[in-house]
Amino acid sequence: MANQNLKILHEKALGLPQTPGVYLMKDAKGAVIYVGKAKALKNRVTGYFGSQKGHYIKVAKMVENVADFDYILTDSEFEALLLECSLIKQHMPKYNILLKDDKGYHYIKITKEAWPVIRAVKQKDDDKAQYIGPYMSFFAVSKPVDDALKIFKLPQCKKSFPEDYNKSRPCLNYFINQCAAPCAGKMSHEEYLEATDEAVKFLKGGSADTLKDLHKRMRQAAENLEFERAARLRDSIKALERINEKQKVVAAGRGEEDVFAIVRGKGDKACMAVLRFSRGSLFDSEHFIFDNPEDLPSARHELLRGFYYMRDRAPYSVLIDGPVEGKELLEEWLTGKAGRKVTISIPQRGKPLELLEMCRANAAEKLADSQGGRGKDTAALDELAHLLGLPAPPEYIEAYDVSHTAGADNVAGMVVFKNGLPYKKAYKRFAVKSFHGQDDYASLAEVLGRRFKRYEEEKESGQGFGRLPDLILLDGGLGQVNAVLPVMENFGLQIPLFGMVKDSRHRTRAIAHGGGEIALSSQRAAFSLVSKIQNEVHRFALDYHRRKHKVRSLSGSLTQIPGIGPARSRALLKHFGTLKALKAAPAESIAQVKGISPALAQKVYEALQAEQ
Repeated sequence: MANQNLKILHEKALGLPQTPGVYLMKDAKGAVIYVGKAKALKNRVTGYFGSQKGHYIKVAKMVENVADFDYILTDSEFEALLLECSLIKQHMPKYNILLKDDKGYHYIKITKEAWPVIRAVKQKDDDKAQYIGPYMSFFAVSKPVDDALKIFKLPQCKKSFPEDYNKSRPCLNYFINQCAAPCAGKMSHEEYLEATDEAVKFLKGGSADTLKDLHKRMRQAAENLEFERAARLRDSIKALERINEKQKVVAAGRGEEDVFAIVRGKGDKACMAVLRFSRGSLFDSEHFIFDNPEDLPSARHELLRGFYYMRDRAPYSVLIDGPVEGKELLEEWLTGKAGRKVTISIPQRGKPLELLEMCRANAAEKLADSQGGRGKDTAALDELAHLLGLPAPPEYIEAYDVSHTAGADNVAGMVVFKNGLPYKKAYKRFAVKSFHGQDDYASLAEVLGRRFKRYEEEKESGQGFGRLPDLILLDGGLGQVNAVLPVMENFGLQIPLFGMVKDSRHRTRAIAHGGGEIALSSQRAAFSLVSKIQNEVHRFALDYHRRKHKVRSLSGSLTQIPGIGPARSRALLKHFGTLKALKAAPAESIAQVKGISPALAQKVYEALQAEQ
């Protein structure tokens, strides 16, 4: 249903200035349904209310519900970005991509007391305490807190200081060197604050800097003949080094880094996964399920902005799986947030690409889990869609291959993959009928023509041939693709069509399309899926060809018997199943086959016995 106010809204938008700002789209009740920013307000907002052709579905739906809009001018696009973040958080608009808010996240809390306490908590309180986070998993919070308390020998009990200072005997933790026992007066207030400060630095990701500082202070304590303090610092250094050795390093040599990947699934849902690294170690992971985005660069911008708006930490490097709208603006914002240079990049090779693939696999697994599928299949389909430029992962794929022996017994096979898995009930076999001889291009053109004709006849059913695939793959290169394209055009169909190219060892090498070839070597999940499809369709077509060739060979040997032609030979083989069974049959049994008289049955029996 078209918005009746489009003309009025368009005229209002024409009066906007060509300056940076934020616009707020409102529905008939005055509720804010979308918040956006623009470098030039007039250009951006008039675009919504002019021609509706070319709008993404989500944008078109939003425009249908706009009754009015408001705007706020800013001095720069950067200020517009900051204001946009704040307004989205405030209004939670329906048509913005919204990530989960702080509820359900976990934090590290450092209380604001004379003797500060470090603990893992499940929510922020308005108590002026210092918080580090949020983190998705409680383990990502509790484990570092436990390590920090042990390394810096801070109390892990529920005693309160200074009330309990020097008022009891030390517990077991003191004797196993995991607590300095302020309860027994063995740690001064100054030493407690010093240890707490170091623990907070460690929890904020300063392990290397913390070690340097501890070494420096240990040397100073030794020079000042403070041997007990130097020994305590030495023990903390050893404990911190042991913790670092135990950590699983998956990004060796890399600093603080966040990795993002978006996977689109079947239906209308997608998933963004985030892997967060510090000092080369994975310390947290998160994922978000949201409506399938039509404009991925814009979606990446919204998701990154929303993610970091809710967090107090920005890394040195952000790895993302594709182009980001307003990349430079986001980098400027993140740099200001982090207090140092932050870069956003798309990895192409090496360790960064491996991390991105791991992140994409996580996103696929989470999405598949939410939709009742398998993660690796979802990842492969998403990667294939990205590689081929498809608007969404291909849920229903048809693949075709031709098989023959020097042009004889020319057949084709069609296999179907549904959600990345073989869908054998939809497999089809074709005997090429329009010509004899060797011509793979003509064979595919005939087979696809027959398939599309069946679609025209059965499309009302939506089943079998009555359903069109999301993607068609042909075993072959550009020649096969170019042979089938005119057939599709004759039926007025626009289905993504590609060839599967093999190397000299008959292994899948690339995808062929109208503009050339697309290499598959760097796309592991997509490569595995296409290889699987190519091998399956080749097996299926070859199996049909071998069976047909065998029947023809057997039938040819029977036609040497006087009175037995092709029709009668086929009837005999169909009745007995194999030539061996026919040879073992008496004349009376042979005479039971339709079209075979007792006299002819006797001739067949004698001929077969003489042959044996």
